[in-house]
Amino acid sequence: MLMPKRTKYRRPHRLSYEGRAKAGRDVSFGEYGLMADTGAYISNRQIEAARIAMTRYMKRGGKVWIRIFPHMARTKKPLEVRMGSGKGAPEGWVAVVKPGRVMFEIAGVSEEVAREAFRLASHKLPVKTKFVVRKGEE
Repeated sequence: MLMPKRTKYRRPHRLSYEGRAKAGRDVSFGEYGLMADTGAYISNRQIEAARIAMTRYMKRGGKVWIRIFPHMARTKKPLEVRMGSGKGAPEGWVAVVKPGRVMFEIAGVSEEVAREAFRLASHKLPVKTKFVVRKGEE
């Protein structure tokens, strides 16, 4: 499971996923990419589930790059606790994904295999996605 080795603060402020992504908008490493069309927080478990779905479909052929990392702690207060009394305890790790961000990349497989692998992976993610091809590969 992806998570930071250490962080400066245990309980960070929530970051916005509104607006277009500034970085990570191009396919840089592989031939094909999975781009987010909407913004959301993506947990480390969702990233891992998507990675497993892709690699199993590709029968461990090709190479997968994960372009997002869950840097931010997600906090949660216990059940049936009244409002106030501070921020909740860290519960898990999330990546902030804005629209236009390339989340995964694949190389070494055909376009049909890549499309199907990304389709299976997109069902594990809380964002709408689209398939993108590296510039100059068309």
